[in-house]
Amino acid sequence: MKAKEIMTSDIVSVNEDTSIKEAARKMRDEDVGSIPVEDNNELVGIITDRDIVLKTIAEDINAQDAKCKDIMSKDVITATPDMNVKDVADLMSHNQVKRIPVVEDKNVVGIISLKDLSQARAFEDEAGEVLNDITEDDYDTFS
Repeated sequence: MKAKEIMTSDIVSVNEDTSIKEAARKMRDEDVGSIPVEDNNELVGIITDRDIVLKTIAEDINAQDAKCKDIMSKDVITATPDMNVKDVADLMSHNQVKRIPVVEDKNVVGIISLKDLSQARAFEDEAGEVLNDITEDDYDTFS
């Protein structure tokens, strides 16, 4: 199975000069936990709801004035549409990410989340393994 078969292709993105507040509103309206950041239709970063909390609210930064480029993660791990889903799961697990943009010719064409992996019946075990790898350190913190 290929990434393009399970990815969510109805993607909403923001420009790097979009305010963090506007990005948060788009995330709320679309019910997503992350949003790709583009410049001239090319992926340049990604912002998660966690980024907004930890890099904006916790730091007392004005979300109306600050821009996405100020808090986005720039080293984005990506997949390609023709990548094998098992390889995508391995990539997510290795990099401890819950979502991965699918990029073709520098353009975001989709996103694969743990939910997408878990809904692909043949890959339910991989989704569980990825989630376990991602949250493993979190549990160590509370023990």
